[in-house]
Amino acid sequence: MTDRHHLTPLTPLTPLTLAEVEALARAAHEGQTDKAGRPYAEHLAAVAEGVRARGGSDAQQAAAWLHDSIEDDALTPAWLESAGLPQSVKEMVLALTKRPGEPVEEYTARILATPGALLVKEADLAHNADPARLAVLDAPTRERLSVKYLYVRSLLGLKAP
Repeated sequence: MTDRHHLTPLTPLTPLTLAEVEALARAAHEGQTDKAGRPYAEHLAAVAEGVRARGGSDAQQAAAWLHDSIEDDALTPAWLESAGLPQSVKEMVLALTKRPGEPVEEYTARILATPGALLVKEADLAHNADPARLAVLDAPTRERLSVKYLYVRSLLGLKAP
C-alpha cells in the first residue's frame, strides 16, 4: 500500500479536478486488492463509471473514486477535511464510510440522509453484486455477500438487480 501520508492535502483554493481525484484514489489504493485478488482500483473505476452511467454529477463521480478511501485507511479523515474538494463530496465520502461496529441500519440511514450518496452506493452495490465478480469467490463467501448486498439494497429502498 502507498504511504498515505505523502499525499499532501491541497488547500480549498486549489480544487481537484475529477482526473486528479481519480489519480489520487488510484495512488492511495496502490497495492490493495479486492476479495478476488484484483487491483482495488478496478472496483473504484467500475463504481465511478456506474455513477456516470446513472447520470451522476462530477461530485458524485469524485465521491465514487474516494468512497472507500477512509474505510480502507488509504486516506485519513484529516486529509479529506483539508482536501480541495467541494463540501458535498466530503459529505458523501463520510456518509459512505462504514464505521467499525456500526449497525448497517445506521449506516444506510446516513447514506439516505446525505444528498447524492445513494446513487454512489447504488453503483457500489451493483459492482459488488456483479455475478461475474461474485463467481470467483468460494460458495460460502458468495452466499454471505449476496445476502448482505440484498439486505443493504432493501434498507436503501433499491430494487434487486
